[in-house]
Formats: sequence, structure tokens, C-alpha cells
Amino acid sequence: MSMHNDSAGSVFKGQVSIIYEDEDVFAVNKPAGLIVHADGRTIESTLSDWVLEKYPTLKDVGGMHTLDSGRYAPRAGILHRLDRETSGAILIAKTDEAFYYIQRQFLDHSIKKTYNAFVGGTPEPEEGVIDLSIGRSRGDYRQWTTGALARGTLRKALTHYKVEHSGKGYAYLTLSPETGRTHQLRVHMKALGYPILCDTRYESPPGLGFTRLALHASELTFENAKHHKLSIKAPLPTDFLLALAEISK
Repeated sequence: MSMHNDSAGSVFKGQVSIIYEDEDVFAVNKPAGLIVHADGRTIESTLSDWVLEKYPTLKDVGGMHTLDSGRYAPRAGILHRLDRETSGAILIAKTDEAFYYIQRQFLDHSIKKTYNAFVGGTPEPEEGVIDLSIGRSRGDYRQWTTGALARGTLRKALTHYKVEHSGKGYAYLTLSPETGRTHQLRVHMKALGYPILCDTRYESPPGLGFTRLALHASELTFENAKHHKLSIKAPLPTDFLLALAEISK
């Protein structure tokens, strides 16, 4: 078992760092702006490209997945996604056994995911659970929403939140989703009245110098294929550290 802080490939140099690695799985700290898989419509570097450049033998791990365009591409062992503008921890399996063992934990929501985010204002109460089902927006097919604004089948969604720091009209939160709905944290915080800063998709305001969605996947706790519990932490990026310093002045 080994710990790394590494990068590979000229296109990705200084961007993707390995934060944990053993013989079955590794985790990277994905930078904001990097997509996980190609969408089949644009040509740009992806996290899956980086994985295949560094670990070409992982091409068939996890089989194929469907791109937004309907075409297929190798999963390259990548177990889950983060939105383009979200930074943080992503798990990648090195074997099919590890892939499917950990994938089950994502599907049954037994894996614990912890995020950090900045919002405008300070939620009251400062700790609680958001229990609002999520569905496609009636007004914009690219968005998800809650309640009467949604169309079709709504799916149950639960998010735990806690204010860690606040100041200057902003708050720094820990968010822990029990479910894994698309855009869940973004939709839930907007529904609560405290949207995550700089979320252009959901028209939330900028602030604290952010030029991208102020959301970071900071920790993943799961059981590996050898039945050992692991917690992987992704260090906060520079924009988060600067924002924390600003609200703490």
C-alpha cells in the first residue's frame, strides 16, 4: 500500500494528483474544469484519458459506459463522476473485482461522500437534513429541481448539511448526501435558499473570488474488496483556502 501525490502526461501535468493508491484501487483529486468522461460531442482532455495514459491496462476494467451522445467508451475503472466544475476525490478501480465490489456501495448508498461548499448567507438552523425529492425541471431540461417545479417521476433525495464557518455574508458548509441524484447538492442548497456560489447552471451569484462552482468532494469512506474500511481525503484547492481565509478575517 502506498500514498502518492503524483501526475502524469504533458496535457495533465500539475492538474491531476493521486491522493491514495494500493493494489486494487486508487483515488485522484480532480481539478475543477476537467470532465470525467467525454460527452461524445466535443474534443477535450478527460480524466479517463489521463487514467488510460498512466494505466493503459485499466481500459477494460468496469466494461463500457454510454456517452451522452449514445456512443460507448471504456470506463477505465472510474467508479463515479463529478460535475466538470466540481473538484475533489474520485475513486478508480484497478481490477474488475474491486470495481464491482465498490460499485455496489455506490448503488446502495452505503459509501459515505463528504463535500465542502461555500454559499451566500448562513443557513438556519446551522445543521440539518434536507429531505426533498428531485426531478427534471419543467422550465429547463438541463436542470433538476424539487416539488411542483419538477416534471415526471421525482426521486427521493436526502442531504445532511452543517455550517463550519461563516463571515462577511457567506458560509462554509460540510454536505453529506445520503443519495446520489444528479446535481443533488446544488438543487438542495438552492431549494433551501442558500445556493452554492458561482453555479452558472442554476443562476447563483458569484462571490469570494470563485470563478467556478464552489463545491469540492473532500472525502470518501468505503469498504475495499478485502473488506477493509478506507477514508480518502482530497486536500482543499487554492480557491477554497483563499475563500476560507477571507471569511475568517
